[in-house]
Amino acid sequence: MEQGSTGRWAWLVGKVALGVTALLVFGATGYAWVYYAEFTEGLTRSQALGSGTPRSTDGATNILIMGLDSRLDQNGNPLPQAVYDQLHAGDSSNGGYNTNVLMVLHVPEDGSRATLVSVPRDDYVALPGSPAGHAKGKIKQGYGLAKYAREQQLAAQGVTDRKTLEAQGREAGRKQTVDSVRAFLGGIPIDHFVEVTLVGFYDLAQALGSITVCLQGPTQDSYSGARFVKGQQQLDAGQALAFVRQRRDYVHPELNFTDLDRERRQQAFLASASHQLKSAGTFADPGKLAGLVQAAKKNIVIDEGLDLMDFVQRSQGLTGGGITFTTLPIKGFGRINGEDVNLVDLALVRATVRELIGDRKPAPTTLPPAIVDVVNAAGIEGVAGQVQNGLVGKGMTKGSTHTHPHQLGESALYYGKGADEAARAVADLLGLSAELDPDTTANHVRVVAGTDFTLPAVLTPTTSAAPTTSRPAAAAAPAPATAPSGPMEAMQGGDVPCVK
Repeated sequence: MEQGSTGRWAWLVGKVALGVTALLVFGATGYAWVYYAEFTEGLTRSQALGSGTPRSTDGATNILIMGLDSRLDQNGNPLPQAVYDQLHAGDSSNGGYNTNVLMVLHVPEDGSRATLVSVPRDDYVALPGSPAGHAKGKIKQGYGLAKYAREQQLAAQGVTDRKTLEAQGREAGRKQTVDSVRAFLGGIPIDHFVEVTLVGFYDLAQALGSITVCLQGPTQDSYSGARFVKGQQQLDAGQALAFVRQRRDYVHPELNFTDLDRERRQQAFLASASHQLKSAGTFADPGKLAGLVQAAKKNIVIDEGLDLMDFVQRSQGLTGGGITFTTLPIKGFGRINGEDVNLVDLALVRATVRELIGDRKPAPTTLPPAIVDVVNAAGIEGVAGQVQNGLVGKGMTKGSTHTHPHQLGESALYYGKGADEAARAVADLLGLSAELDPDTTANHVRVVAGTDFTLPAVLTPTTSAAPTTSRPAAAAAPAPATAPSGPMEAMQGGDVPCVK
């Protein structure tokens, strides 16, 4: 569950350190696992990726990498105090079960150049199947919400064993995260996943030894312990933690750090580390390989169906720099229900994903026929008409519009009998979950636009000056940093990239 602000800075240590560990496991220590095959027996396997989960049919492989913000071991027990001291990240009371790192690694069928897509952790999205009352939220929150709900369910059944509660709770969290990411990205198949906890990065960084990174200018931050100079420099494990978790610089405020810059740092560390692993001849050093394997095994969970040897044989280009790093675009920063969030244009996100790792077919230009009714629960005049006109322009039939007597914090989408196909299409476009409602007229789709609603750009008339977000001015307090004006430039592997 989300923690209070008192511990916020501490769990930022795990922002991408976790995902960094995971990708290096595949791109680098995968070789080590093949070389030290006996070590694979100690890996934790998960059943969360059920047989009904859609998989790739074109021979490609999509792997979801989850970086879990937890200071506990796999059984929910605290780590040794010495470990907390090394991490400088609080203790077992800090952190939580947010997936502070979410990345999708796409490897083509022929094993050629891979793509790593980072999903910003604060993207405000639909959480399909999430516990009641949490239909939308930050994408990172789904894991913890589902874990907590499952543990409460088991406790009500009389289960008291801490290990059982932790194991089944985490399985629910993994499934929720897979479902949320897949839905957000437009239904892309998730073939496998890997989950990494905080301490895994520190262990791996120690096993790697010093890593070369490059910065565009000097920067420092007392919260993370970052103190770096301009240009290339060698980092030990502790400095590597600071490098990937830095989110501010009060000494150089013009740098305007945001969460997206931490995504960039993560990608730069990955590129640098994989480049160094290959150029330093690590794969020919049995001692180094053994250390990497041991570090990778401690805090990693993979799905039951992932065949590491097969994956390594098909993706050997990863360690040769054959990977492109990119971050999904956001629309801007905002505040919803008192929390800082990333506002997203769902249509743009899904178009980006299709271009990067999908079938590159354009999104449908028309919607299935149905009558669309819209309820304005946002507190902003004109929202219902704007939503309805946009959907009618895509082929739907104009129904009714009216204003709800109260503002609602969460948007919703309901449909009557016979409108299921249209409802799914509208839900996909608006980023909502469609719910069959017996009170909704047959062949009608009813959109309830709450204060969290954001109109996709594809539904916004180019000549209209109407607002594209339903948030009242009071709810959209300015964030301390400005969002980028466009997508971040892709980063190529194979060298040591220079970043902010």
